[in-house]
Amino acid sequence: MKPKKNGIWTSWNENLTYKYKSLYKVTTEKELQEIIKKSDKVRFFGSKQSSADIAAGLENLIDITSYNKILSYNDTEHTITVQSGLILGDLIDAVEAKGWCIPCLPDINTITIGGALATGTHGTSGKLLCEYMTSCTLVLADGSLKVINKDDELMNAVRVSLGALGVMSTITFKCEPIYTLHVKEGPEDDAKWLPKIKVRLQKHDFLRILWLPHTDKGYVITGDKIDSETAIQEDLGPEYLKHRRKASKILYKYTHIFPWITAIANKLLYKGFFSSKKEHKGSLYQATVTKSRGSTLELAEWTIGLDKFTAVFEELKTEINKWSNKSFIHIPMDIRFVYKDRSWLSYAYGKDIVTIGCVSRNAATADTYEAFKTIENIFLKHGGKPHWGKRFTAKDAEFSKIYEKWEDFKVLRKEMDPTNKFLNPYLTQLFNEKN
Repeated sequence: MKPKKNGIWTSWNENLTYKYKSLYKVTTEKELQEIIKKSDKVRFFGSKQSSADIAAGLENLIDITSYNKILSYNDTEHTITVQSGLILGDLIDAVEAKGWCIPCLPDINTITIGGALATGTHGTSGKLLCEYMTSCTLVLADGSLKVINKDDELMNAVRVSLGALGVMSTITFKCEPIYTLHVKEGPEDDAKWLPKIKVRLQKHDFLRILWLPHTDKGYVITGDKIDSETAIQEDLGPEYLKHRRKASKILYKYTHIFPWITAIANKLLYKGFFSSKKEHKGSLYQATVTKSRGSTLELAEWTIGLDKFTAVFEELKTEINKWSNKSFIHIPMDIRFVYKDRSWLSYAYGKDIVTIGCVSRNAATADTYEAFKTIENIFLKHGGKPHWGKRFTAKDAEFSKIYEKWEDFKVLRKEMDPTNKFLNPYLTQLFNEKN
């Protein structure tokens, strides 16, 4: 196939740009194999919504967004098999049309399946998305195919692989019967919601907390499974709530110059957009997935064991409330809960965890956003782990301490990609490899 020649690759938020010599837009598995086989170095990308520099940076690039077909269903097993360039929203639409669901969904639906799996994307009150994968086909560095099933020893290494072991081609997901959630939302003081986390995790089928820094408030979202015919008193709040992103953009416009403005903006945003209660019902997708990020932004996200979260949260809150360190954090900080698994590079390897996101609404000035540094320092000190698709500066030395299977993964990566074909400059530094 003919590639696009000598262009500029630009990330979704326009923070990252790279020159490339050849860009291939694949539509078949055979094309994917041929390009990988003939390339000395190659990287691949989907919707480019990662804040980490993981997708490009090499002369040869593969765009998988047109490799996006739904291949088959198994009605007996409740499974669906898709190509890796499929957008999550299209996968969920197809699953719901069958009367099924994937029980734990990420916050946005515009990411590709392959990218979501490679970076350990997750939702809340369930497991990482990759844990619902029962088999996959991987294109290896020599262009050959390797089918990996859920009981294979390789599966726990492949589930979260950063695209360093090969390129995901096709994926099969195990689904469950669809269900309806009764969702209730509303603000609570930090002193109230923080000690109730474990009780709520046991009581509710869904729990998410949007923490509002500099306000002493959290916005608590709970969901309980109900019969789809159950009537509820729906309340979606005032009509103006739909303008929150626009208001945030205005209020945060100059916070990179005057960080302290953030504290005032947060208080105003709380009163305007997070002080009312809401109640509604729908499928997990309908009730809880944002479905769009709107304007560009930059994200960091860190995870910590559920047993450590309260202490780490209190330390973080104390630190960012010091006006001296300039770590004024835009709201909300998204707090979610993931159950333990055995995937090597999963944040939840061997333990239940809490994740907390940190957002900069000014993507262009995110490099000077002090909050990213503060949250990383605190979480690393306590053994926390960063989300692979978001912002962090930690490298091999730190990961060897916090990931039990880090060295095993590095050995496997070298076996499966001996010439470092899939390592861009970012991943080369991450693994402390010589490129």
